[in-house]
Amino acid sequence: MRKVLSISSIVTAALIAMSASGAVLAGEKKYDVGATDTEIKIGNTMPYSGPGSAWGLLGKAEAAYFEKVNAEGGVNGRKIKFISYDDAYSPPKTVEQVRRLVENDEVLLLFSTFGVPTNTAIHKYVNARKVPHLFVGGGGSKWNDPKNFPWTTAFQPSFLTEGRIYGQYIAANHPDGKIAVLYQNDDYGKDILNGFKQGLGTKAKAIVAEASYEVSVPTVDSQVVQLKASGADIFMNFAGPKFAAQAIRKIAELGWKPVHILNIPSASIGSVIKPAGFDISQGVISGGFLKDATDPALANDPAVKAYLAFIEKYYPGADVTATANTQGYVMAQTMVQVLKLAGDDLTRENIMRQATNLKGLELDMLLPGIRINTAPDDLAPIKSMQLRRLVGERWETFGGVIEAAPMP
Repeated sequence: MRKVLSISSIVTAALIAMSASGAVLAGEKKYDVGATDTEIKIGNTMPYSGPGSAWGLLGKAEAAYFEKVNAEGGVNGRKIKFISYDDAYSPPKTVEQVRRLVENDEVLLLFSTFGVPTNTAIHKYVNARKVPHLFVGGGGSKWNDPKNFPWTTAFQPSFLTEGRIYGQYIAANHPDGKIAVLYQNDDYGKDILNGFKQGLGTKAKAIVAEASYEVSVPTVDSQVVQLKASGADIFMNFAGPKFAAQAIRKIAELGWKPVHILNIPSASIGSVIKPAGFDISQGVISGGFLKDATDPALANDPAVKAYLAFIEKYYPGADVTATANTQGYVMAQTMVQVLKLAGDDLTRENIMRQATNLKGLELDMLLPGIRINTAPDDLAPIKSMQLRRLVGERWETFGGVIEAAPMP
């Protein structure tokens, strides 16, 4: 007599076979170190002290956003444990703190670790350990190198991209100008300077003076004096927040009135322009990819209202004019989106799969027309920006959203 198998027994047998072969079953949960049914551990380093401390607001805004997410039930039912250590913008300290996060705290991933020199110091280590190193807080072009560093992704427009756009603008609008450049003597400053020269193209010979500085110096006054003496009528301020503000003040003191372009990392109203002085900063030009929450024209923008409500409830007292707070908010939103997409497969490999396949992601405080896109062979989420000019106490955008022209 032939034995008849029931449907249930066939299904059971198939499931056993699938399980034995290693296939993922529907509803199965997969975890790497740092993730459980109730928690996801995220590691971070920030310059809460030291010469880059103005950028520490990024970490504070991110922590506040994760607090909001946790208060609302977490991500797929899991709370985010955000472990953020101060590295004082010191590469050796960054190495120490990241090893602590990976080897002692056993985080699932690293997120928004800040700085070009600091992230350079951990770049090989985290990739060798195959730890997701997501949305680096700093525009180094090296963060988009999927062939050699597939576990690291960028976030903001790279400094190379930013520099190219400024070069294109100067070449088109001030073709006969003489250019002086102040830059930080590390990968950050050199990247944006190289991009600027690329964007200038044949106009690069218009650079008549360059002056660099180390982050350990007290001021850049002597560099600004040197640059003014060159006879330049265009000043490229590729400095960190503290030194950018010093340069703005020194230019005013010297009575120098060049076309003044300030890089994005130092374009914060709250931590750079206001301390330098609104009266002496008028007309300064910068790039941007984020909305200004203080812009009267955006007073009824639902996204701006949501951002301000977040600040009031989860980050009271925060400076809404500080770009770093807005960027931290947007970066944290992007991280949460990746975790949502990862679902119950919280392995490092799947986290990277989701982070490198973001398509057309629109977020509250990105400027209209700017979206986040990644691919396994393109780890740069934001590739465009819009120029803006300081008018009164806020930035006014002009022109459209632009991408850097491709280089030969």
